[in-house]
Amino acid sequence: MTEVMNFLPCGDYRLAYRRLPGREPGVMFCGGFMSDMTGSKASALAAHCARQGRAFVRFDYSGHGASEGRFVDGSIGRWRDDALAVLDGLTAGPQVIVGSSMGGWIALLLALARPERVRALLLLAPAADFTQAIWDEELDQTERERLLRDGYVERPSEYSAEPYLITRRLIEDGRRHLLLDRPIDVRCPVRILHGMRDSDVAWQRSITLTQRLQGDDVVLTLLKSGDHRLSTPDDLERLTATVEALCVQGW
Repeated sequence: MTEVMNFLPCGDYRLAYRRLPGREPGVMFCGGFMSDMTGSKASALAAHCARQGRAFVRFDYSGHGASEGRFVDGSIGRWRDDALAVLDGLTAGPQVIVGSSMGGWIALLLALARPERVRALLLLAPAADFTQAIWDEELDQTERERLLRDGYVERPSEYSAEPYLITRRLIEDGRRHLLLDRPIDVRCPVRILHGMRDSDVAWQRSITLTQRLQGDDVVLTLLKSGDHRLSTPDDLERLTATVEALCVQGW
């Protein structure tokens, strides 16, 4: 069975999504900042779930990919709400949430908002609190002043010819959703995969995240040769195997 792209109404815009019907627990994929649902990790999960007869959904946040809305209007809170709309409106029963980069932060926020629906989390190079890290560690004083004055700054991206657009809205809203400065009341099983050659999100942040999570069933795997993408054939095989292990655990 193949996925067909459709649209989910969400406020004054529509979210693009692809969904496979199947057995529980289902799998839901949350992508990264300025990425979309056509990437290699989401596609590998779709193929795996199709083979297993397992329900699967992937989607684009507002202002991303095929979804409506303007990227400059986006924020962590808005994209969290997009993910909640998908979880509530397009899935049934327990879900294993896979979050890549920023999607790892979104997945954690989903687990906090819907603990009864989230069976487990798989976080790939999770970028929790990345907006504050950009402000504290990446922007110089001139860029901070420009962001506050103009409402945005552009940052180069090694993944696209288009620069990253960092908005004042993104930074200020991100502060309302920070997690790493306190205990995180997520108690479902959590698996974290992080490459030690990640030049975008330091692997040490996943150690901090592991320490902050309040559940006991948390496993962090550091991949010595892994980069931020985690999209080599071995990475994708590890991804799907970990997802399936979480799906069948205790089922």
